[in-house]
Amino acid sequence: MMNFTIFLALIVVVAFLLIVVIMVQNPKGGGLSSTFGGGGSQQLGGVKKTTDFLDKSTWYLATFLLVLILASNVAINKGGDSADSKALDPDATTTQPLPDAAPLPTANDGTTANDTAQ
Repeated sequence: MMNFTIFLALIVVVAFLLIVVIMVQNPKGGGLSSTFGGGGSQQLGGVKKTTDFLDKSTWYLATFLLVLILASNVAINKGGDSADSKALDPDATTTQPLPDAAPLPTANDGTTANDTAQ
């Protein structure tokens, strides 16, 4: 169970980083690079390098998140007992007694509704 907790913590951290990287990007090409430097040639790393870094970071984080999710399935403690459906087990006998039939309503003279219909 400890392994799954580690996977879960890593999944949460990577998902948060992925959200941050996606939110920083600007779909029109500006993004993080347009907020620093104010344009011109004095930009932090340049528009092209920042866009490439954010694009690659998105793909790496998304791939790493997918790998972590798939690997966490291996770490889940399946337990000693079987969690299979009992409906699929032909040896399982889970019979229940049928409920008793409800008594027929009686008329005031002590006869049942079926007796008066005849």
